[in-house]
Amino acid sequence: MTGPRRIVALILVAGVFILDGYDINAMALAVPRLQEPLGLAPDQFGWVFSALLIGLGAGSALIGPLGDRLGRRPLIVFGCLAIACATLGTATATSLHAFFAWRLLTGLGLGAALPNCSALSAELAPENKRATIMVLVSAGISGGALIAGMSAPNLVALGGWPALFVAPGLFAAVVGIALGLVLTRESDKQPMAAQPRAAKVPQLELLRAPWLFPFAVFAVALTMNSANLYLLSQWMPTILPHAGFTLDQAARVSGLSQGAGIVLGLAMSWCVDHWRPGTTMVTAYALVTAALLLMGLSIIVGPGAWTVLLLVAMGGVSGGAMAFPALTAYLFPPRLLSSAIGLGVLVARIGAIAAPLIGGAMLKAGATPSQFLLAAAVPAVLCAVVCLGLPAALKVRGRQAAA
Repeated sequence: MTGPRRIVALILVAGVFILDGYDINAMALAVPRLQEPLGLAPDQFGWVFSALLIGLGAGSALIGPLGDRLGRRPLIVFGCLAIACATLGTATATSLHAFFAWRLLTGLGLGAALPNCSALSAELAPENKRATIMVLVSAGISGGALIAGMSAPNLVALGGWPALFVAPGLFAAVVGIALGLVLTRESDKQPMAAQPRAAKVPQLELLRAPWLFPFAVFAVALTMNSANLYLLSQWMPTILPHAGFTLDQAARVSGLSQGAGIVLGLAMSWCVDHWRPGTTMVTAYALVTAALLLMGLSIIVGPGAWTVLLLVAMGGVSGGAMAFPALTAYLFPPRLLSSAIGLGVLVARIGAIAAPLIGGAMLKAGATPSQFLLAAAVPAVLCAVVCLGLPAALKVRGRQAAA
């Protein structure tokens, strides 16, 4: 693939991550606005939030790894068009069952596309800049969430809550068609040609030596980060109004925190490429934990101060969501990238699915915003502890490359 075509491909792949980031926030931003038109209370949406994650986990584990054998292009294009149809369908939902079904289908489309987008960005990147390129591309997650938060008031004013889903649905269709034109069959096959042939079931390679330990560190850390990401992103627009924020302020703070994730994610990726990956990730989650504890223990109070701390906490978690997939380029050989990311995402769905349900249960029980933030500090601490194993996990790849 030529230089200009490669750049266009990476930009369009970033568009898929923008869809993912927007989608994470869209349902959370819509929920507080559904009670009046549809009679659906926010505390009824725990399973709707989890539906996307169930679909994403299943798609990542069962559909996404097909890219290691069939090529990235068909899985990415198929995923984008599926996302477009399901997201537009969400705009027509009027019941919890309909929301659940459409969100489940959206997750399946994302699960097919995202692991292959991460793997393709690694294959198209120069070897010494893989983490940086992967994070730049996956920065679309935070960018999409930022766009969702900042544009939500205007979209709702223009077309009501359905506009929050019509806009990304149309965008997904455009990105899918464009990727079908830009990506070629050669762009699938050339990066894979020099690599050993993938096993018929490459996921099984990750569950035995020598890849079991690196995969365990990656998957458990990603699970803790996902629990934080979805607990905070899905419920903050509902919880912050109880801490003195208006609905529109809560939406914008949520969006701004995702913008902070881009900055922190890029900083983390630079450190992964040029410094110490393990120290980088441990330090990042220590800062996230500190910010959550300062709010959760009411050491610092007030919307202004909380906004700053939320930028650190939610930005750090969003940055981690970008940095962890980038680490796979250093933890696993290219022939296992889609499988490692896909299976890792499936394992991480445990945290991601449980977190919205826990948040809904806490809301029903009358939990305060401070209690939510204390709950979020638990997976942040665990993530920092697991990341202490990254140096040993990286040595496994080094030994295999030297063998």
